[in-house]
Amino acid sequence: QVQLVESGGGLVQPGGSLRLSCAASGSIFSMIAMGWYRQAPGKQRELVAVYTSRGSTNYADSVKGRFTIIRDNAKNTVYLQMNSLKPEDTAVYYCYLRATWGPASGSWGQGTQVTVSS
Repeated sequence: QVQLVESGGGLVQPGGSLRLSCAASGSIFSMIAMGWYRQAPGKQRELVAVYTSRGSTNYADSVKGRFTIIRDNAKNTVYLQMNSLKPEDTAVYYCYLRATWGPASGSWGQGTQVTVSS
């Protein structure tokens, strides 16, 4: 069973930074996809940043140049470094992992709240 433990959310002022962490219960070396999604109140869940098995990374246009996804295979952890945060980045951020050793549809973390406000 895949378990994903997220941490690092909180309240930050506009222009500030946060770093989210997502630790997986198994190896991410052979993952198919792993990354971050977010859901703001009244909106659909959307992709923020994701690694693919081909070694590429995809970012939402709204976060390019501000957010960076970082992978640490030794710790089975993926990070999301978020800089120059804006109020519109406020959302619950979810970690997602699709691995060869987990369910075909992938697995989600419990979510961590990020609030950008002065």
